[in-house]
Amino acid sequence: MSVKKQIIKTKPVVKVTFTTEAKDANVVAVVGDFNNWDPKAGELSKLKNGTFKGTFDIAKDASYEFKYVIDGTFVNEPESDSFVWNSFAGADNGVLAL
Repeated sequence: MSVKKQIIKTKPVVKVTFTTEAKDANVVAVVGDFNNWDPKAGELSKLKNGTFKGTFDIAKDASYEFKYVIDGTFVNEPESDSFVWNSFAGADNGVLAL
């Protein structure tokens, strides 16, 4: 699992690439504050090696809670910038700081 950030100097966004291994999964998405927790808006593409990957333009100068949804199961990114307790979910969420 990984998160890579590419700052775009001419735009108020950061290109964020989410990558996670889920060889046996059928559907993987990244959901969070940046896409209203909508799995359709955060679908990742499956690569031949079983890794799922997607790149999104996300507004910079903010922090966002997020998780992966792997075949309906919420999973944290271990390389998140930090973690925060979310009482709605009853669990920690990863934090993406841009």
